This record gives sequence, C-alpha cells and structure tokens, in this order.
Amino acid sequence: MGKVVYSPRYRTYDFGPEHPFSPIRIDMLLDLMESFGRPLSFTEPSPADKRDLLSVHDEGYVALVGALSDGLEPPEAAGFGLGTADNPTFSGMDLAARWLVGGTLHAARLISAESETKVLQLGGGLHHAQRARASGFCLYNDIAVAVRHLTEAGLWVAYLDIDVHHGDGVQQIFYEDEHVLTLSLHESGRYLFPGTGETRELGNGMGRGLKMNLPLEPFTDGESYLEVFDKVVPRALDWFKPDVLVVQAGADAHYEDPLADLMLTTHTYEKLYRRIMELADRFAGGRLLVTLGGGYSLISAPRVWAILCHVFLGLPDIPRELPAAWLDRWADKLGEDSLRTLHDASAAFEPVPASLQAAQRNRHLADRFLDVMSPFWF
Repeated sequence: MGKVVYSPRYRTYDFGPEHPFSPIRIDMLLDLMESFGRPLSFTEPSPADKRDLLSVHDEGYVALVGALSDGLEPPEAAGFGLGTADNPTFSGMDLAARWLVGGTLHAARLISAESETKVLQLGGGLHHAQRARASGFCLYNDIAVAVRHLTEAGLWVAYLDIDVHHGDGVQQIFYEDEHVLTLSLHESGRYLFPGTGETRELGNGMGRGLKMNLPLEPFTDGESYLEVFDKVVPRALDWFKPDVLVVQAGADAHYEDPLADLMLTTHTYEKLYRRIMELADRFAGGRLLVTLGGGYSLISAPRVWAILCHVFLGLPDIPRELPAAWLDRWADKLGEDSLRTLHDASAAFEPVPASLQAAQRNRHLADRFLDVMSPFWF
C-alpha cells in the first residue's frame, strides 16, 4: 500500500471563486472517499523553502512572486506571466504555492530515503511553470523541484504526464538533462494551450532523445489513447530503465472537461492507472510518485481521482454507487443531471466519425514517433 501526502493548507492555493483551478476539487475528492467509508490517511509536509525553489527557478522570479504575494505591484509582473487571467495575484500566494511544492518534494524525499516506494501527492502537478515565468495556473513547478531532488539523490527519473495539456514546464527545465526522460501524452498544441509538445521536441545536448511527446488529436477516445500508450510508453521505459517513475495525473482528458477535447471515460482512467502501477513495478523497482494536476469538471475530476486512490492504494472493490449524502452535500456544484455512479454510465462511447478519424491519425502518430526514436533506442 502506498503513502498519501496532503495538507489542508493546500486550500490556500486559490485564485478565486471563478477560477477553474479550485481547491474545491480536492475537497470533493476527500469527502467522497470518506463517504465511501474509506477516509484517506495522509502525512503532512512542510512548505518548500527558497533554496528548494532555486533548484529550478530563477532567483529574480522567486523574489517577484514574493513581492506580489506581499501586495506590491511591480510593473514587470505581466512579463513574467503574473497578474493575468490565468495567474491572478493574491495575498499569500508565495506561501500557498510553496505548500504544494513542499508536498511533492516531501513525496520525493520519502522515495529517495527508501522510506516509501509509492507515494500519492493529493495536489501539485503544476507542470506549466517555467524557470522564470508563471503559466497555466502554475506559479512554481513542484514536479521539477521534486525531480531535481531525485536526480541529486542519484536516481534516474522517468516523468510521465497524462494531463490533457502538454507538460511544457517540466520539459523545458530538464531539456538538456540526461538523467530525466519526459514523456507527455496530450491534446495537440495545434488546438490547445500551451501550443507546444510536438514530436520534434526531442531535447538538446545530453538530453537529446530523452524528451518525448505524443500530441493526440481532438476527440481521441479511450481505446485510441490506450493504443498509443501501449505502443510507446513501455518501450520508452524499457529503453531508459528509470529508477523512479514520476506521474502527473491530471484528470482533464475526461470527456466532461470544459477546457479540452479528448474523450476519455472513467473506465479509461482505471485501465490507465492500473497500467501505470504495473509499469512502475516492471521498470522502476516499484518506485512511483504521483501528483494530481488539471481537471476542471466538478462532475468528473473527483470521481476520476477517487478511482486513482482506489487503484493506487490497492483498495478492494471500487464502489459502484455514489453515496447519497455526498451527492446532497455537493448538489450545487454537481447540478441536477449528475451521474449517480462512480464510473461513467457506459464503458465506451459509440464510435463517431471524429473519434474514428482521430484514432487513425493517432495510430500514424505513434508509428512516426517510433521511427523518430529508433536511432536513439537501437
């Protein structure tokens, strides 16, 4: 059984009631697990300190976030992605972000110290933050700080990103690092923020061939997603032979998500999580660090992550029905037509032309990707 990391202070990372990256998502998840009679036990981290942040971020940028957090308004803030609609400033945001970074870093420390093998961080996943720029709801890059700790501990890290948006910040920070493989499955940047993540982005220097991207077509369904995953991910891990697998487990590739156009179901996610657990055991000695991430439908994200908790913790018998008391408590967030079951109503959608076309293009994408990687793998 794995360890869970969480702090109620994660709730302070809050851009406001109208912002999609809301702490309510995690509140709903925790309440759902408790309503199932399976409350989550967790260890609480400490917030990251400045030295931790400077392992991946520029000092001037960290100082700017601190100044904005204290209520100052430096005129250059917007040039660093701060004070925008995606990343509005708020009092105390520096410490709020450092709590999330501290949680993911604590998970990494448990693994590097061999205190735990598998750790689930119920937060974080701020994969868009750059060395000196906020982006996509992400102020500091908790994943990069954790990965840096793991590499400094002598571990080779494979980073797998299943968020619907490209994991651009993590890729950028480790673009020349030979100790880190990054592999992102995401909706193509031709259609979706952040506009990056093409197959040609392979890394530079010693990191060449270690930065991998699978930009999927809009309307990709679960069957096509898993086909691409199975074609590429095990082969990449077998070639790289990591010591630890780090996963950003965003839930925004679900068909209900309002910010993207992939068509995964809860059934897809359960299969995906089981594959990830098996891959960690097979290729990384069982060492696995999982964070959350995107997921902006209050109808789907808590259910997807509840399934993640069941699979990650090895809990038996994933429940079928959502507890009536939970549905009542969150009725104003769920809406009148919300599902009454943890899993989506059916295992898959009926094939539609857009999904069939996407599947064909994704199949060609995976084949082209393997051709591009063949000089590095053989």
